[in-house]
Amino acid sequence: MQLEQSLGLVAGALVTGSMVPQLVRVFKLKSAREISRLFTILLLLGMICWLAYGIYLRLTPVILWNAIGAVLVALLLYAKLKYGR
Repeated sequence: MQLEQSLGLVAGALVTGSMVPQLVRVFKLKSAREISRLFTILLLLGMICWLAYGIYLRLTPVILWNAIGAVLVALLLYAKLKYGR
């Protein structure tokens, strides 16, 4: 595996993994009032664009981590809509 592939995989894991504690907290407390809906929507759209970019250029780390990240952000958006009031 090339150095840039490894770096991309590690960087993606760190950035994507950073969302997990927030998701756990939101679902544990059943509160998402402090999460911005606009932020979550824009983040999801951005990740979908990055995913499309990765697919277009066949960049495995970009595809992998943005696909996982989009699912996590979609869960955060779901939590915001359910618990955000």
